[in-house]
Amino acid sequence: MQSLLASIRIAVATMLICVAGYAGVIWGIGQTLTPETANGSLILRDDGTVVGSRLVAQDFTRPEYFWPRPSAVGYNGAGAGGSNLSPTSEKVAERGRELVGRYGATAENPLPAELAAASGAGLDPHISEHAALYQAPRIAEARGIDRSRVETVIRDGVFSPGSFLAPDRLVNVLELNLALDRLGSGQ
Repeated sequence: MQSLLASIRIAVATMLICVAGYAGVIWGIGQTLTPETANGSLILRDDGTVVGSRLVAQDFTRPEYFWPRPSAVGYNGAGAGGSNLSPTSEKVAERGRELVGRYGATAENPLPAELAAASGAGLDPHISEHAALYQAPRIAEARGIDRSRVETVIRDGVFSPGSFLAPDRLVNVLELNLALDRLGSGQ
């Protein structure tokens, strides 16, 4: 009986240290060093309601919005992952043909690769500046505004995550779409 009680005490102590203690330390480090990221990089409306996250893509299909990269997981953050389909798969080819048609791409105006290919996790919230500019004419027409205004929104949202080491310029699709909505409301 004495060894059973000792075993229970050791198990409880181990759980407190290894589960609660470790989780608390990691949470504290995250809250201290990178609170924005540790709390999900949430994007809030002016009234404080959560719109989404800077780290997880959302599906936009209406013509007046920027469209993200395709997702093999239906933009479900709980099930991130690729499709595991071969590039020669008929399903991949069909999805590519469908996307080329959806964007109205032609040989003279080819579709940027990331608008036809899903990212590894299927949740990439960013597209390249080039892919955003590619969508500008459709968005300007759908919103009834000048294309230069849409291009200004894109250029205002551009950033280079790798600085001079990786100069590719990206934009966050959700943030661009929110900026377009503010543009339409005159904010």
